[in-house]
Amino acid sequence: MELVIDNLSKTYPNGTQALNNVSLRIAPGMFGLLGPNGAGKSSLMRTISTLQEADAGTIRLGDLNVLEQPEQVRQVLGYLPQEFGVYPKVTANELLEHFAVLKGVSNKGERRQVVDALLHQTNLWEARNKNLGGYSGGMKQRFGIAQALLGNPKLIIVDEPTAGLDPTERNRFHNLLAEIGEDRIVILSTHIVSDVSDLCRQFAIINKGRVLYTGDPLVAIEEMRGQIWRRSVPKAELASYQQQFAVISSRLFAGQTIIHVHSLAQPAHGFEPVEPTLEDVYFARIHAAEQVAVEVAKG
Repeated sequence: MELVIDNLSKTYPNGTQALNNVSLRIAPGMFGLLGPNGAGKSSLMRTISTLQEADAGTIRLGDLNVLEQPEQVRQVLGYLPQEFGVYPKVTANELLEHFAVLKGVSNKGERRQVVDALLHQTNLWEARNKNLGGYSGGMKQRFGIAQALLGNPKLIIVDEPTAGLDPTERNRFHNLLAEIGEDRIVILSTHIVSDVSDLCRQFAIINKGRVLYTGDPLVAIEEMRGQIWRRSVPKAELASYQQQFAVISSRLFAGQTIIHVHSLAQPAHGFEPVEPTLEDVYFARIHAAEQVAVEVAKG
């Protein structure tokens, strides 16, 4: 089963064009949707999840027309939104039981087996009778995945799942996502590049409602080889370098500003080549698209 998105567009009543002719083909496995805040990721996730309609385009999940058969899609869909609220005075066990009933698991014995299995899978068994209000951020996210897995969905969407998690919980959550992504489509929507490089075999970069790149992260990195250059510059001179070169990122290190420049050849004396990362790919694609937009605006 594949998820096929063709020429999907969405403009909100305030005039914001959230999606602009988005086309993607997503096979089973982990798929990363990478973009800055406001890029259109959540709008795309909500549309795929049947929570909002599109203005144009089509989405197909196997034989299902997602935009025309929302009820059937919801039966095979698991969704963990960016803002996932829980009832603080209810236990994980109780709320998961309730969600299982809503998912149509009516047989009490079967429901008990399903809930117990999910609590074990998400490493929440020992805390199953603890009120959700006492859960850490990572535990709440794992509970969110447990509810998303109810009904053995064929498509799971997780929106910014590791934002705010400490390193230990983030690693635990990564392991859980990798496990559930082995035999179904899992879309990971995030602005954290390392989440995609760690987990996904396929990914897309989206910005301002447009898909800028789609492919294999390793191939994307290889395509950028020999095109990323690094130099340490005084902070006061950063703006000057940004005017002269395609500076795609900058960071402070030991009081100096380290810049990365995208160029097919050495930009100038003092720059050294550096092995590209997926972060470089991401920033280079975003920067190139913004430069094109500037040139178009100039006419």
